[in-house]
Amino acid sequence: MIKNENLNFNGNKLKIVDNFLSAEDFQKLINLNIDKNIKKEFNIFHNEINENGIITSTIDVNLIENLHKNYHSSALNILKDINPEKAKLYDYSDFTIIVTNKNSKFPIHDDTPNKLLSGVIYLSPENNNGTSFFSDKKGSNRFDAKWKPNRGVFFSRVERKTWHSYAGDGKNHRIVLVYNLMTHRIREVYKVEKNNYFLGNLRWKLNPYLFRFFKAYI
Repeated sequence: MIKNENLNFNGNKLKIVDNFLSAEDFQKLINLNIDKNIKKEFNIFHNEINENGIITSTIDVNLIENLHKNYHSSALNILKDINPEKAKLYDYSDFTIIVTNKNSKFPIHDDTPNKLLSGVIYLSPENNNGTSFFSDKKGSNRFDAKWKPNRGVFFSRVERKTWHSYAGDGKNHRIVLVYNLMTHRIREVYKVEKNNYFLGNLRWKLNPYLFRFFKAYI
């Protein structure tokens, strides 16, 4: 891997890594036989794995196992650098392919508390929109982690601070690999963040419904 940038945005660390995947693994993901010609807003291919093996998978299990074997230590080291207290809470990994319709946009949000490390690796096409980060939910002080195939962008979410969004560019569908390190220990996450567990957990439960019906987050 070539480490390009270690940034501090809105008081939180943001790591950008070019060539995160090997050329071979990157090509396998590019060549995946998935429905890339979507008409709805997003196509999501969700996969989970832990040290005991596959938890759930929608694509080739051998590919998921290989990604976990090849990149877990790298991702965990990134988390240890960004937020070492959360690294102790790791339970499993999430590898999800997301195809975003060229005309779709995901609203500004701060990620769910079960995500210890949030990562995205840009896959295809050659050019599209990257990931945008903001200092508040209104979209102030925008910073774009620009699109480049095989570029990884990583951060550790903090309640109501790590605001970000993404969108298609109006020309081509946007295809990425989302790579998250996950936990079941939500109460401990809020303890590390020094945030209120009950309020945060309620917000976490409500947001999927708000997104479903109003395309919004609180």
